[in-house]
Amino acid sequence: MPLKDYVRETEICCGCSCCKFIPLEKIKEYKHSYVCPSIAKYNFNTYAAFGRLAFAKNLVDKTLEYSDKVLEVIYNCQMCGACDTSCKYAMDMDVLEPINETRIKCVEDGQTLPVLDKLVASMRKQGTMLPGAKAKRGQWAEGLGVKDITKEKVQVLFHAGCRISYNKDMWKLAQASVKLLKKAGVDVGIAGDNESCCGGRAYQMGYREDFLNQAKKNMEMIKKSGVKTLVTGCADCYNAFKVLYDKFDLKGSLEVLHTTEYFARLIKDGKLKPTKKVALKVTYHDPCRLGRLGESWIHWKGKEIPEPVRLFNPPREFMRGTNGIYEPPRDVLKSIPGLKLVEMDRIKEYAWCCGSGGGVSETNHEFAKWTANERITEAESTGAEAIVTACPWCESIFGDTIKAKGNALKVYDIVEILEKSI
Repeated sequence: MPLKDYVRETEICCGCSCCKFIPLEKIKEYKHSYVCPSIAKYNFNTYAAFGRLAFAKNLVDKTLEYSDKVLEVIYNCQMCGACDTSCKYAMDMDVLEPINETRIKCVEDGQTLPVLDKLVASMRKQGTMLPGAKAKRGQWAEGLGVKDITKEKVQVLFHAGCRISYNKDMWKLAQASVKLLKKAGVDVGIAGDNESCCGGRAYQMGYREDFLNQAKKNMEMIKKSGVKTLVTGCADCYNAFKVLYDKFDLKGSLEVLHTTEYFARLIKDGKLKPTKKVALKVTYHDPCRLGRLGESWIHWKGKEIPEPVRLFNPPREFMRGTNGIYEPPRDVLKSIPGLKLVEMDRIKEYAWCCGSGGGVSETNHEFAKWTANERITEAESTGAEAIVTACPWCESIFGDTIKAKGNALKVYDIVEILEKSI
């Protein structure tokens, strides 16, 4: 919906500050009480969802003019959805949607940031938002003997994603995933050099039309291939293919699974058997777009009844983040002999963001690293030897931040740990 259709959300926001913190009864200690990185960092209401909704209303009412400060606030948000989830603990209203629509309006009005324009231009030109990528998209799969979906029929498509495809240090994640799938007898293939960006990060940045162009192109290739299931190890890609494509009625009957979902299923069915001991104490980080933003899109068509108490006809079910992918990653970790899992204070739908989303890692790297450092400090407080996650974007920023700090905490993707055990 366009931003003007969310004016009701901006009007019923009472400024209660629930969007800033995890729910009171879930707080374990003060230092881990915040859920929104933006308000925790800048400590001014404008940076909280409350302030962002006020911006949205004023832009619709044309009582706010664009300025460098306005754009600085709008774009200093990882779009992690934590404010939305915490608000919906007690309220029936959308928070992330109008915040996203504010960015979309900025793009439509030509109020963008040059660095983001450059990223999207790269996606238009070469199918990735990682400018200057040297390697071929499918080069990571050389020697694996994996099928090409543009040439052979397969049941399952493995989508590596931009971050892994163009970072040689991360090729091992895609390689391990394909090896494990093949070991389990899965009829898996890849798009190779024909794989293209999911477009999800462009949508987070407000470039809706560019996202839709990518989505339509990807689904045209997938439908032509006859693939029934898409599997990816990237949380951003997972959110795009499963949630955003469905939001715009583009996904069709395609089944979308994260690698942790598929591996948990294969382990349960006895097709993958972790047997080798991995003596490691780890804590698990829930990626935003696999967790609270990973639940299926809920389609609803109806009208709001104009009453003081919010009512809908027909009744509307809200996405609250509680149905994200939380147990499969933990089930995989718990299946590995010798591995000890300890939890952080903020987990599942109230997990703290890694910092890399929403274009912040490109426009304000200092803020992105600050956010990552907050999570790393929380991970260290558990006594874990390593932080394990299920998204290359999380792993990348955690790795860079830990390296800069010079501490001993390790960072792994779940597939790395599983491969060691199998």
